Amino acid sequence: TYQPADIEARIHAEWTKAEAFKAGRPERAKAPAYCIVIPPPNVTGSLHMGHALNNTLQDVLCRFERMRGKDVLWQPGTDHAGIATQLVVERQLMERQEHRRTIGREKFLEKVWAWKAESGGTIVNQLKRLGASCDWSRERFTMGKDGSPDDQMVRAVIKAFVDLYNDGLI
Repeated sequence: TYQPADIEARIHAEWTKAEAFKAGRPERAKAPAYCIVIPPPNVTGSLHMGHALNNTLQDVLCRFERMRGKDVLWQPGTDHAGIATQLVVERQLMERQEHRRTIGREKFLEKVWAWKAESGGTIVNQLKRLGASCDWSRERFTMGKDGSPDDQMVRAVIKAFVDLYNDGLI
């Protein structure tokens, strides 16, 4: 009988070992590029059916373009969600009779990163369980270690907007 937990985990491990979904592979060096960035889900919870639908549609597009010979990057990541994540972590602190102002910024950021590891890990594992064909070696988080936005992502967003402006699209 079909046991999804056994079979899907084994197949995903084989895909990972083979780097089946890694962008920039040598055999695709001259292939046209195709890229989708997952609108990063917030690390304030877990995925819902809307995420499953959206990611399934993106996965279909990525797999189709791979079959057409393109070098596909499906960029995974999660969003720190600023205030929403802060509230979740502050609630956890209150349960332990702590407050972000008394523990200081550095300790608070450590708590946010710990929450990201827990909640973000759940989200990433959910996507992997769905069979999402992302390039997991390029996973991103929208917050840098110091609490500021991730520099690479900021530069990429600015470049995209400048290019769109220069092309007369915005």
